[in-house]
Amino acid sequence: MQKEFLIKTKNDDEIQISAFGIENINSLPCILCIHGFKGFKDWGFWPFTCKYLSENGFFVLSFNFSHNGIGSNPTEFTELVKFASDTVSMELDELLIMIDLYNNNYFGKKSSKRLGLIGHSRGGAVALLSTMKRNIDAVCLWAAISDFDRYTDHQKINWRKKGFLEFQNSRTKQMMKLNLTYLDDIEKNKDRLNLETSIRNYKNPLLIIHGEQDLTVRHKESKQIFDWSESSEKKILFIPNTGHTYGAQHPFDKSNQVLDSVLKNTKEFFHKYLN
Repeated sequence: MQKEFLIKTKNDDEIQISAFGIENINSLPCILCIHGFKGFKDWGFWPFTCKYLSENGFFVLSFNFSHNGIGSNPTEFTELVKFASDTVSMELDELLIMIDLYNNNYFGKKSSKRLGLIGHSRGGAVALLSTMKRNIDAVCLWAAISDFDRYTDHQKINWRKKGFLEFQNSRTKQMMKLNLTYLDDIEKNKDRLNLETSIRNYKNPLLIIHGEQDLTVRHKESKQIFDWSESSEKKILFIPNTGHTYGAQHPFDKSNQVLDSVLKNTKEFFHKYLN
């Protein structure tokens, strides 16, 4: 059974949440899914993924970061002003809120507090940051980035001159912006947003999955995360002939062999380390 929640943060921002298999919260471990940049909980493979995992032994949560650009329409960007003012620090704070909601029985009383994270792209990096603040039993990274500062000096100069960085969404053709708040955040909070420190301090099980033909986030970034990791239970899978979203698109039509393989490996990883 799927159930929707809407919570407000102390800043009066709204976080939209979907809970899958909520009838099993008192008996099964939890997997929390974290979307990436220009992503959202109802994008492409996420609902299919959440349903699949909830039918295979887990209580599953997915959510929208409050400034990801999604408003009342769950599948299209209608809040571009909010999107422009998003920051990594804000996303980390909201992920910590989600973890605390689960641990404090907001979604229902449970017998197990075992919790795993799946983070895609930038969401994978935010997941890693959260392990410095909360105990996470297992982390699975899908095509994760290894650095938040991904911009050239030329881009930063123009960014500061204009007051925003503008780019086109290849799917919707919308022109989207990031304000200086994003750039200021990653430059002024380097210690808090240090991915190398986070991964070196995370000692619990880690699974990394990345497509070899990913042109959005090169698979060498996953290799960097793997090399930083000091976990005794770490594994990395490079998948040939696939890109950033494992062949899935939005709107989602159906699964494919690559996505099926990603889901199977993810399921088996969490069965091993959460049960």
